[in-house]
Amino acid sequence: MPYGSRLAAVMARRLGRECVYTPSARLALYLALRHWCRPGARVLMSPVTDDVILFVVLAAGLRPVQAPVSVWDGNIDPAAVPESAWRNVDAILTSNLYGVPDRVVELRRRCAELGIPLFEDAAHAIGSHVDGRPVGTFGTAAAFSLSKHVAGMAGGFLAVDDVRTRREVERLRDELLVPRRLGGDLATTLRPLARSSVRGLNLVRPVWRTMERLGMLERDAYRMALEAPRLADCARRAPSLEAYEPWVRVDLHGFRSRHGALVRGQLALRMARLDADLDRRRIGVSLLSGTSWAAPALRARPADGVPLPLFRVPLLVEDRDALLHRLVGHGLVCGYVYDPPLDDYAGAEFAEPSPDPSAARWFASHTLPADPLLARKVINALTKEQAAAARPALPAPLPDSAPPRPPAG
Repeated sequence: MPYGSRLAAVMARRLGRECVYTPSARLALYLALRHWCRPGARVLMSPVTDDVILFVVLAAGLRPVQAPVSVWDGNIDPAAVPESAWRNVDAILTSNLYGVPDRVVELRRRCAELGIPLFEDAAHAIGSHVDGRPVGTFGTAAAFSLSKHVAGMAGGFLAVDDVRTRREVERLRDELLVPRRLGGDLATTLRPLARSSVRGLNLVRPVWRTMERLGMLERDAYRMALEAPRLADCARRAPSLEAYEPWVRVDLHGFRSRHGALVRGQLALRMARLDADLDRRRIGVSLLSGTSWAAPALRARPADGVPLPLFRVPLLVEDRDALLHRLVGHGLVCGYVYDPPLDDYAGAEFAEPSPDPSAARWFASHTLPADPLLARKVINALTKEQAAAARPALPAPLPDSAPPRPPAG
């Protein structure tokens, strides 16, 4: 029986697609890129996403091409991508940033016209839907993360179309897995419990400040250190996951460790509670979407009237960096800030710049990612801090496939 097949079967029933279990979403994405893309291929992607994704693309021997994004949600804006760019890319990678779906219908149409694969990064988007279909069912392949919605601190899936492809990807996965270690399995199992205890005992502020002082955080800023000379040297070895592992493993050192029964058993229990988790997220999203800080794309209700079960709710605020620092005093640590955009962060040597970076820069510098499971606490804290809502000075028109803009006021 293939490794992780029971967990994969649970996910397959949710999506109606063949699924491969992986220790992480980042490994799942790497498998997709290696399976479908030749070295040197150009991948169109949003610059407002985790820097780990940039390094996964580089590790696969590919060229990241940064797309213009919507100023309302940070996802790719297909209408703003020049025709010359469409003709010169070999694949498209969505972000579904914070769980807000990409304009995937338009992107899928473009991929079909060009004869190129569409990859869905659905790490934030378990439970999100477009036109009644789950995110992760539109592309050639889709990568999911269990460390997000079920707080498992490990585990992911790659969803594909057929059994033959699943078996091919499983073989590649097995070549890349490293042997499990009992200590690593115990740490992976206990970490979510420790995190819950810290929150339950209201210890977030002292624990976070202590970790900062002791240098225990792997990122000194929102982005990890690029180390450009060392990174450039790795390009000669690409495609190679080993060469880029110092960057790909940040914040998740066991991203390709073969988990034992202990970890997989815990993940099975957490997956059984996934729908309840999604329901709680919808409640929090509904509360946060009604605030003045909510991005306009959130304040426009979905067609079915059911809020998206977002991983994080993108709130748009002035003086965001100072506000994030003050929120720690309220017991709120807001991670998953993707600032600056990847083309500004990596430079033209490692990522082809966007033809229009203005929307990405504005969105990245004003977004405060709020946990919908802590919605009331977030609203209370922002109210006490008298946080000011931010809006772009010159609102850009929304593409036809984007959510409608809410009425003024």
